[in-house]
Amino acid sequence: MLDHSCQVQRHPLSERGFDLYQTPPCAVEALLRVEKIPHCIWEPCAGPGAIVRVLRAQGHAVIASDLIDYGDLHFVRDFLGEIGMPAGAEGILTNPPFQLAEKFVAHALELCPKVVMLLRLAFLESERRRDILEDRGLARIHVFRKRLPMMHRASWEGRKANSGMAFAWFCWERNHTGLATVNRISWER
Repeated sequence: MLDHSCQVQRHPLSERGFDLYQTPPCAVEALLRVEKIPHCIWEPCAGPGAIVRVLRAQGHAVIASDLIDYGDLHFVRDFLGEIGMPAGAEGILTNPPFQLAEKFVAHALELCPKVVMLLRLAFLESERRRDILEDRGLARIHVFRKRLPMMHRASWEGRKANSGMAFAWFCWERNHTGLATVNRISWER
């Protein structure tokens, strides 16, 4: 008998809408314990502000934007159409839409020398992403020791569960050469 307990349940894009899965605050707090984040950061997939609130609480200036107006944003625009960084921003830090993660990473690397993205650990498993994972400054990968608390879709009414996916913070620095360092981190205090 085949055991499906570890398989990720997929839902059609029409059900997911704009792919809004808010980042657990503990994931951002764990990142801040291990990674030096520039003072002024751009969060281009801010949604209702899960990442923004944690960064601001730690003293960072955050320029928040999104494709959808969830309220407290500096501007509402499609990140993939941006041609430059907002004034003052020294880096990009976000949890991109899963379906567009590859495009978001590639575009961010064109715009900015410091890019930090929360991605599925499986993002590493691709020949197609070779150009953004090799020789583009991927410096560190902070892998969570334990699965993150589930990031449920906005307006999710179904059963709440632990995450069935492994996530990591991927950190690119334009001037970095060589192999990426892999660190194991904890979202628990």
